[in-house]
Amino acid sequence: MITSNSNPPLTSELPRGCTFSAEDWHVLSQYWYPVAQASEVTDKPLAAQLLDVRLVLYRSNDKVVVAKDLCFHRGAPLSKGWVENGEIVCPYHGFRYNCEGKCTAVPAHPSSKISPKLKLIVYPAVERYGLIWTSLAGTDEQIPAFPGWDDPDYINILPPNFDIAGSAGRQMEGFLDVSHFAYVHTETFGDRNNTEVPQYKVKREGNELLAEYWSSVSNYGKGQDNVAPEGFQWLREFRVFPPFAASLTVHFPENDKLNILNCASPISARFTRLFCPITRNFDKDAPIEDTIKFNLQVFEEDREMVESQKPEDLPLDLHAEAHIPADRTSIAYRQLLTELGLGRNYTS
Repeated sequence: MITSNSNPPLTSELPRGCTFSAEDWHVLSQYWYPVAQASEVTDKPLAAQLLDVRLVLYRSNDKVVVAKDLCFHRGAPLSKGWVENGEIVCPYHGFRYNCEGKCTAVPAHPSSKISPKLKLIVYPAVERYGLIWTSLAGTDEQIPAFPGWDDPDYINILPPNFDIAGSAGRQMEGFLDVSHFAYVHTETFGDRNNTEVPQYKVKREGNELLAEYWSSVSNYGKGQDNVAPEGFQWLREFRVFPPFAASLTVHFPENDKLNILNCASPISARFTRLFCPITRNFDKDAPIEDTIKFNLQVFEEDREMVESQKPEDLPLDLHAEAHIPADRTSIAYRQLLTELGLGRNYTS
């Protein structure tokens, strides 16, 4: 479970050219986010970015290393280097660093003692749900629960990362929105003849939100066989893990379930990388490529809206935008972000 922290310690220096306010950055840096798919991280350095901080990821033998993408000798990016015998090598002057970040070799002075100040900033790394998670300033592991991923009765699907030129908050709110189906997702599963949003409730469980939404809107894609009985009521359970993750469980007929974990990783204040693991306990022999294609189409439909919304930021002041009863989840989400300590003129 994610713990809110309205007054986090300022344990990290703001990145150069930070696109967040200092207060918001220090709040957000306390939390955990995915920064790459596990399959992308090999013994070849991989560049990534989180909250305006440039990172390098690589595997040192069996260990995943996440570090600031910077050699402190002359500021070269380590992501342009290579890994040799489990150590990352700077491409500029050949400095070597072990998986703890300690400099082990300065080729220009092989016999000299190495200053203990010559070390990398290394961040925690956890591999889960096919993703690599890290935190820039947090200590306790705070990764959302995702039932089904480790259940042998489910199959796991991991679509490619999906980049959005919009804020993580706006993307998250779009994922939680239940009244846009009929207008944004007309090519995938929405129905312009079924626009009404029935009443639903949002409840608080610790620092998480849970919304159970029943409606007649089908989750079968256009062109798929709809085997739901006449009048079938679809249950969609949303669970919010602040600041930028949420899960959705869609209940299909015959006790079939589809689970989606929406992780909006803030590359910067207005650029988001979406990671979205999926599990289901039905259609296990169906081509996974079809599921990936369908979901990428849904993401694309949402992206068009998120990238064009104004203001680009998610207003936490509830008077800044109008609301309707269908917005219960997003209202509660904005209130939760305010509780975390984000500013009312929040910039992401």
